[in-house]
Amino acid sequence: MAPDRAAGLAECARALAEGEVSSRTLVEETLARIEATQGTLNAFRLVRAEAALAEADAADRELAGGTRRADRERPLLGVPVAVKDDMDVAGEPTAFGCCGEFPPVAGDGEAVRRLRAAGAVIIGKTNTCEFGQWPFTEGPAFGETRNPWHTEHTPGGSSGGSAAAVAAGLVPAALGSDGAGSVRIPASWTHLIGIKPQRGRISTWPRAESFQGITVNGTLARTVEDAALLLDAASGQHEGDVHRPPALRVSDAVGREPGRLRIALSLKPPFTALPARLRPDVRARVVALAERLAALGHEVEEADPPYGAIGLTFVPRATVGIAERVREAPHPQLLDRRTRGAARLGRLLGGAPLRVARRAEATLQRRVGALFEMYDVVLAPTTATPPPRIGALAQLNGLGTDRAMIAACPYAWPWNVLGWPGVNVPAGLVGDGLPVGAQLLGPANSEPLLVSLAAQLEADLRWHEQWPTAQFNGAVQEFRPPTEA
Repeated sequence: MAPDRAAGLAECARALAEGEVSSRTLVEETLARIEATQGTLNAFRLVRAEAALAEADAADRELAGGTRRADRERPLLGVPVAVKDDMDVAGEPTAFGCCGEFPPVAGDGEAVRRLRAAGAVIIGKTNTCEFGQWPFTEGPAFGETRNPWHTEHTPGGSSGGSAAAVAAGLVPAALGSDGAGSVRIPASWTHLIGIKPQRGRISTWPRAESFQGITVNGTLARTVEDAALLLDAASGQHEGDVHRPPALRVSDAVGREPGRLRIALSLKPPFTALPARLRPDVRARVVALAERLAALGHEVEEADPPYGAIGLTFVPRATVGIAERVREAPHPQLLDRRTRGAARLGRLLGGAPLRVARRAEATLQRRVGALFEMYDVVLAPTTATPPPRIGALAQLNGLGTDRAMIAACPYAWPWNVLGWPGVNVPAGLVGDGLPVGAQLLGPANSEPLLVSLAAQLEADLRWHEQWPTAQFNGAVQEFRPPTEA
């Protein structure tokens, strides 16, 4: 009988390398867990059972034959992982949350190609809302993906399937994508580490850039080590990529002392045209993390990035990105009415407004970057609220959805405009046991610093030791950060 939960990514890789387990066994157990929970959690759009078993057998032959390359070249040999269904996997359709039949794609996207080169077994593709637009993972194409901590609630979105799969222990880690918080938001609402890396760190090829550069691929895992390991395995550029940051070994920062840092605690939402308010219980959890950071020796004080009217640059890029996807859709008549509305706006904003928005990025980077002359890291809420109930946003009209999204998730999207790294860390549970998180945000290419700080917090708070119940009924114990001795 398969174990209830997957071991971590690093632990699976170690056990495989030392001959304690076979890849086929890990994949069979993973498939059994997915099958047992698909009717409840609905994390996967597509499961590659036959192909994954064949890939596992090939990995076992490589492991047994002693022909394996150095660990740093094949660090995930035989380890099952999942990817979001906006990423191309050869021979499989890429529906990206949409209704209708989609043809299989000819080749892997660059991120998937690199995971395969690292030895990973691609177990399946996880659910996402239509074109990744919303912080929930529901739709007529696949139904409702549910939160392992409380199945009446969403795991968030748009990488909600990846988050649900990791949080429930179906897979040790998964790739997602983040265009306005779509890795960090579901990580926050499912008690995970979610890394949104520097733009271009993980390729979005076959797109030279995604959603006019605001969307990046990132990682979800239960531990900082696992999230960083998957990030390193997937990182790198295709020759056609627009954005090409310098190479980094982010996992080397795990366990490395970050030193005494100056941390800006930012609780004020960036300006939006619609109201947003930080819920007091979420605020209390984020402040508790700030207090832990101070207890660890860091200098923490309240300060907000000078965002200004950054939202005016986000909307053209996001809606033009939607319009581009709609033009390519094989079944446009089946798209959500809100998608069609966003595409209409994108077509209107695709000329001069888009050019102005993109030119403004350098100015915004200089203005917000000035904060990092005084501080090393920004600590902010990832969301303003805990996860909403299933259906709370899915049936709203366009304006109603925008209002609900901004009210729940006003904090994550500015870092997509800037293109800089951010890491969600668990901040605890509120209410009836609903997870919330906080973001560690840094300037360009600061993933090692953010990962080092996140790992220090993890060692202190041990959040990865807490799981949702095996029945996924939400009956969890309240998590309280330890008080100072």
